[in-house]
Amino acid sequence: MLLREDKRSLHLVDRYTVYNVISLMRRVLMRRARKLAQQYYLTYQEEIPTPQLVQRIANVMQEYTQSGGVRPFGVSLLIAGWDMDEDRPYLFQCDPSGAYFAWKATALGKNFVNGKTFLEKRYSEDIELEDAVHTAILTLKESFEGQMTEDNIEVGISNSSGFRRLTPAEVKDYLASIG
Repeated sequence: MLLREDKRSLHLVDRYTVYNVISLMRRVLMRRARKLAQQYYLTYQEEIPTPQLVQRIANVMQEYTQSGGVRPFGVSLLIAGWDMDEDRPYLFQCDPSGAYFAWKATALGKNFVNGKTFLEKRYSEDIELEDAVHTAILTLKESFEGQMTEDNIEVGISNSSGFRRLTPAEVKDYLASIG
């Protein structure tokens, strides 16, 4: 369940849950999320449901806004996961204040408004996986500065098999197909 920490922006919490954050504060949140997931697993012998993990991480973030002597987290998180009971994906945005929101598709960061607008136009309930990956890459392209390559973007897929990060070769193929 524990993976080594690296400079990637997609971080695995457990087999079905991943979050995206780029910040020095990511280590504290990543360790806490993994610890919460492990505690849940030791108690119930199953992976923590994504909504419960999000709620617990949001509580940690909210506590840091009200505690003296600690600095609040200055990051927003996108947490994606798969619910085995309901057999459906989840996507949550968790703000530094501890507020969290469920989304079907969303964007964070620079030009997030343009990204959300682009996703609103392109998203549908019955979108196929290939189209979803293309839409995600096109959304990134909307606000990306410089040349997008397989070395400077990451794409991950969360489904009933768990989380899978696309290889650089697969990302390169998707980038080539959208030209």
